[in-house]
Amino acid sequence: MLKAFRSVLQPPVFEDKEQNRLGGMLHAITLGAWLIPASLLIIPLLFPEFISRSIPAAAATVFVNLIVTILTHRGYLRPASAIFVFALTAVITYVSISFTGQPRPYILFFAWIITLAGLLLGRSAATVVALYFVLLQTAIMLMVENGLMTPVNAAFSPVGTVFVFGVGFLLVSSTVNLATKSIQELYEQSTKNELGFETSNKELINLANTLERRIADRTTELENANLRIEKRARQFQTISQITRAIISTQNLQDLLPQITQVISQQFDFYHVGIFLIDPNREYATLSASNSEGGERMLARSHKLRVGQTGIVGYVAKTGKVRIALDTGGDAIYFNNPDLPETRSEMALPLFQASGEIIGVLDIQSTIPNAFYQEDIEVLTTLADQVSVAIANARLYEETQKALIEAELVYRHELKTGWGKFSRSQKLAGIRRRSMKSSFLADPLDVPGAKEVIQFGNIYREKAKGSKISQLTMPVKLRGEVVGVLNLKAGNNREWSADEMDIIAAIIERAALSIENARLLNDSRKIAEKERAISEISAKIGQGTEIETILRTAVRELGSQLSGAQVTVEIGGEEHE
Repeated sequence: MLKAFRSVLQPPVFEDKEQNRLGGMLHAITLGAWLIPASLLIIPLLFPEFISRSIPAAAATVFVNLIVTILTHRGYLRPASAIFVFALTAVITYVSISFTGQPRPYILFFAWIITLAGLLLGRSAATVVALYFVLLQTAIMLMVENGLMTPVNAAFSPVGTVFVFGVGFLLVSSTVNLATKSIQELYEQSTKNELGFETSNKELINLANTLERRIADRTTELENANLRIEKRARQFQTISQITRAIISTQNLQDLLPQITQVISQQFDFYHVGIFLIDPNREYATLSASNSEGGERMLARSHKLRVGQTGIVGYVAKTGKVRIALDTGGDAIYFNNPDLPETRSEMALPLFQASGEIIGVLDIQSTIPNAFYQEDIEVLTTLADQVSVAIANARLYEETQKALIEAELVYRHELKTGWGKFSRSQKLAGIRRRSMKSSFLADPLDVPGAKEVIQFGNIYREKAKGSKISQLTMPVKLRGEVVGVLNLKAGNNREWSADEMDIIAAIIERAALSIENARLLNDSRKIAEKERAISEISAKIGQGTEIETILRTAVRELGSQLSGAQVTVEIGGEEHE
């Protein structure tokens, strides 16, 4: 309880300075306002006839003080100030009406309330309250003179008058002192702020003095940054172009010169060369270049020994990026009569997916110290793209070579298989005349057959003095000619496009069906052979004695090779 009472007596503390000042002032005024209910309770002791009027006013004032104190400590300062001023105005209005017709020392409280209104709510509030009191007193006087109000018949004693004046002067003086203190604090704060403003102005002046220089420096930095950004943009554009070249070009001989040209044009380099390491990993051979000197080196098959000659040989050995400048010991690398204007050189390794070095990207410039760290990063990315291009091109060439070899083998096997199949079936073809079909044991002499088989074209013939026309077409299977089709008709017949399409479709499907039958027949033979071998092996494996095993082997071979004499000899002795 005592702790709560002490907290009420302490002024509230807020983070905002203005709110903290107003809260402290309102707290002090509220504490002083407790004199009003105290004086209203003392007045009946001096003037008993006023007890019925002073007690309600004192109770109302106590209630208002409590409400204002609670609102002040909770931070509702503006509502608390308004309630305080309006409530005190209402109380003093009640007192004025109650004590009408008597000497009015309480009118001194009007000045106190007007001062509070101006101090807590602003000048406009003080003016409004002052006008209200003037109108109030004027109305009371007029009502008394006209008999509308009855004056209270009570006389103030000198002691009562002194008491009321004392309370009034005490409240007014304390409020004036509080206002003076607040004004003084505001003045000190204003002086402090003014000093702060002066310091800030000095800092601003100093900042203004250096601002132009900073702006100039920043402008220069921005210009340099823009140049670097433009350069990086061109570099990434080059990477994009090389990527498109990689996608569109699969031939290594065409791809590498295209890459060197794009890099040279976009980066404005004096010389760009691509070295590839030979299979023995002894030399790095120049494979593409953009410069005239590089063309001369290509003409004489220029190559550098890995790990020994120049920065290209160094990079081909170590797989690390190397930069040579036209200063100090690096200048010895530029003693190349084909590239006399080189002042800076960078060599970047080219790797394949397994991490093995497959070549070197050599870049040379006529500007000393031409390469920076950001150039190394971009050109390393570029080198990775070139590596991918080389690896893809090589893979494509190897794949194409393998496909061609596989195609040749397949065509050879196809022709060989069809020849064996034809001989095994003792069937050279089939011929249909009128409504009768007959199989051929030997090939016929078909007109244009050799040309059709050799070139795969259609052969047409019309006999002189005859209305008979012949048509010889190749029978193709997956691009390989495996037979011929001969058509003979009278009346100088011309074969329409639809008929040719029908003929081509039929012989194509017939060839596929024959091929499937041939493959099925071969598969059956292989299966039978494997089955026979498996059965013979199983029977031979059942024997445990040499004589039994040999008899079984000879017997099974004889049964499989009918009409053959089978002899098995063992031992390594030579016959005499």
